[in-house]
Amino acid sequence: MDILMITHFCVLPWEKGNGRFAYIANELAALGHDVENVTSSFSHDAKQQRSMRDAEAHCAELPYKITLISEPDYKKNVSLKRLSSHKKFAKNLSSYLKERAKPDVVYCAVPSLDVAKTAADYCKNNGVRFVIDVQDLWPEAFKMVFNVPVLGNIMFSPMERKANKAYSAADAVIAVSETYAARALRVNKKSKTASVVYLGTDKAYFDECASAHAPVTEESVVNRIVAQLGGNADGDKKIRLVYIGTLGNSYDLPTVFDALKRLDKSVLDNLEVIVMGDGPKRGEFEVAAAGLPVVFTGNLSYPDMVWILTRCDIALNPIVKGSAGSVINKHMDYAMAGLPVINTQESAEYRALLDRFACGVNCRCQNSDDVAKAICELVTNREKAAELGRNSRRMGEDLFDRKTAYKKIVDVICGDAEEKK
Repeated sequence: MDILMITHFCVLPWEKGNGRFAYIANELAALGHDVENVTSSFSHDAKQQRSMRDAEAHCAELPYKITLISEPDYKKNVSLKRLSSHKKFAKNLSSYLKERAKPDVVYCAVPSLDVAKTAADYCKNNGVRFVIDVQDLWPEAFKMVFNVPVLGNIMFSPMERKANKAYSAADAVIAVSETYAARALRVNKKSKTASVVYLGTDKAYFDECASAHAPVTEESVVNRIVAQLGGNADGDKKIRLVYIGTLGNSYDLPTVFDALKRLDKSVLDNLEVIVMGDGPKRGEFEVAAAGLPVVFTGNLSYPDMVWILTRCDIALNPIVKGSAGSVINKHMDYAMAGLPVINTQESAEYRALLDRFACGVNCRCQNSDDVAKAICELVTNREKAAELGRNSRRMGEDLFDRKTAYKKIVDVICGDAEEKK
């Protein structure tokens, strides 16, 4: 079967990250399908154009095809230039689809919405089965950033129409959370149910990274952390809190820093907070953390991040009010690392998971008193923290292991299509 994947914001196999789509492409190719993953020439994460020469060299080693479609640069995630870039990418994608042989099925990640609409129109006009995988909700995510209730509804109504077009056109709906699935099904009359498959991680690969040799890097701060976590620092008995992910507007590290200031000195002196990741707010966060036991590593490769993560004690999930209303990437890695989570995210779905598996402490959003209390509770009661950590790993194995969870995606993409032939 000829399967066309359209994944606008894709982490390619040779790039930093732990991409969902590379895993799916490999699984489909392993079943004997002809697979092509069409994505952007512009890396959304790195904010730079990908090297066509590098792509060609790497693709020669893959069991599926990768096609890079031209897209202009943009610097900010929330900007008019980004939306303009997406429109251009969608236009170029449309031209490519007219030249390409008709596939048996199109699997399309949503967003971006211009790309999803282009794919939906193509499938409708050519009688191709259309499967969507909802990764985020637009324009809802943009409305949270701008927070202008009446004007926002008017501004984003064109985006909402595009979203409804993509959702309603799908022959099958996949989503990374119950929240996102429900949104798509509100307008989709073809499917009564959606397949919810969390972003996930590969447990075997995760465990391999965790047990690998200590990272080697030129970064002195990372070397110091590695030496201490590897047991090479005499007398190091600190309890380490850890955050991984983007340092951006949605992530509420200042509340964590304020919570640290509220701790007794006897507790604070035994703590260290490791922040792994980068983003537009890094400089501001570093200023806010001045004088506190907080270290910033910047972006690390996925194996290095996992090695450090699994040697920490408590995971932090601080999310600002109104942001990230679902289950997100860091949740999977925290769970697979077997870490208890201190959570401020409002997402009812994620809070319910922490309660269901008894693997974390839910705090009020942007409430540093709650966060300080949770830190004290887990630092002073190590037995409870260990129990929550074991439960966290169980949640990871039950819900987030790609080897088992992603079989559902593969079945949705090709199973029904095979039956129709």
